[in-house]
Amino acid sequence: MAYSHTNSKGVTYYLHKSEVSLRGGKPQTIYFFSKNEKNGKGEPCDLPEDRIVKENPRNGFLTAAKKK
Repeated sequence: MAYSHTNSKGVTYYLHKSEVSLRGGKPQTIYFFSKNEKNGKGEPCDLPEDRIVKENPRNGFLTAAKKK
């Protein structure tokens, strides 16, 4: 089951992750939110321990930011 979060506008988003390679060839995991539980660009995942969910107050867009 993917992590889900409902923003202030009442829209539910699901967390996904994807493995990408940077220009130097270093692999990196990126996290992103999608309105659909199943997304072709990544696989559903739980919220990692080192991340928190932030919401943009202007448009309600969610991001998974690292904890400080």
